[in-house]
Amino acid sequence: MELLLILYLVPIFFSLYILWRKIDERSDRECYILDYQCYKPTDDRMLDTEFCGEIIKRTKNLGLLEYQFLLKAIVSSGIGEQTYGPRIMFSGREDNPTLDDGISEMEEFFCDSIGKLLERSGLSPSQIDVLVVNVSMLSAVPSLSARIVNHYKMREDIKVFNLTGMGCSASLISVDIVRNVFKSHKNRYALVVTSESLSPNWYSGNDRSMILANCLFRSGGCAILLSNNRALADRAMFKLKCLVRTHHGARDESYDCCIQREDAQGCLGFHLGKTLPKAATRACIDNLKEISPKILPIRELVRFATVSMYRKMMNRNSTKGSGPRPVLNFKTGVDHFCIHTGGKAVIDGIGVNLELSEYDLEPARMTLHRFGNTSASSLWYVLGYMEAKKRLKKGDKVFMISFGAGFKCNSCLWEVVRDLGDGNVWSDCINSYPPQSIVNPFLEKYGWIKDEDPSTFKIPE
Repeated sequence: MELLLILYLVPIFFSLYILWRKIDERSDRECYILDYQCYKPTDDRMLDTEFCGEIIKRTKNLGLLEYQFLLKAIVSSGIGEQTYGPRIMFSGREDNPTLDDGISEMEEFFCDSIGKLLERSGLSPSQIDVLVVNVSMLSAVPSLSARIVNHYKMREDIKVFNLTGMGCSASLISVDIVRNVFKSHKNRYALVVTSESLSPNWYSGNDRSMILANCLFRSGGCAILLSNNRALADRAMFKLKCLVRTHHGARDESYDCCIQREDAQGCLGFHLGKTLPKAATRACIDNLKEISPKILPIRELVRFATVSMYRKMMNRNSTKGSGPRPVLNFKTGVDHFCIHTGGKAVIDGIGVNLELSEYDLEPARMTLHRFGNTSASSLWYVLGYMEAKKRLKKGDKVFMISFGAGFKCNSCLWEVVRDLGDGNVWSDCINSYPPQSIVNPFLEKYGWIKDEDPSTFKIPE
């Protein structure tokens, strides 16, 4: 009888053990953000209207038509007067950058943001198990990640990843790398460092598709501390719920729309093609199709499917059309939208496609105005704005979406673990945002260029 009881109990206990192991393993796959630190360069690197005008005037390849194009682009860009540029711009050497210029720009950011993050968290550099660095347009030997390891004297067994060429969506790729490392290693700390080096990438030619990048990109960066240690869950700021990456690099039209190349005169720059909006829309739609079932409630998915089916049936039986297309209501599963500040058109486009309000778009618009497009780090400035405005409450869901060369669209959903309200990089100016007007003063100062005659125009001294 006892033997029979044991024979019954053994498979039951074994099944419970296996179930416990699976739950335990799944728990260790959690990915928490413990803290993050956005970078604010010093005030002597601030690009106001007057100085930007001086930079444009000393670009010798530009004529009146290029001036008029730049004026229109800058005025409609949504960028303000308090963004930052690399030091090379202020010494007038943007046409002749050196390798040291790019490295120095990155090291200034590394030392500031990583240092502040580690000091605030109470961690020593030797406790970092995983380091992921993404800087798309600067490749150095030793790598930038190796320079960080050397500067902070990190451990010999640290797992290091150095990403280049991944574009503005690289920070979510970095998070995805960390998430996958966490799946097979328990109780780890990871440091993600995301930025862009502008020093070696100023375009001095006159191709309109390439001078546009000079108007949009600004200096910035962010250091993010993550862990999968369940004991730190109460201390964490955010918990990763899901992450989806979409890559359309196999499509020539998507691959070519956003690419670094030389123009007809041999000037190196970053080409933004006319097919970019179409490529971005297509990648965004495919990405949203995949992530929607993961983040939206079943009732919203059922509603959307029902309306879509009804619309198809009406199409078959009517020649007059069936009205507006059905749209998923992302607000049923998302409380805050963290949108990449690729430009005013990018923010407006996502706002229209997701039917977002001005309140939803405010963090992205204000980040673009204050810091510009800081490439892959821009998402974290938008997140910092939400936190500084005390919008982020425990249990809220934050949806991040970004675009990058390739062409890529990456998105993820974070859950706010506790009420947040630190000012981060916004602490000294958040009370003045949003301003009553974000009209760019370029129009007031340089509006006369619109009425100039090409036959009589002379470059002002």
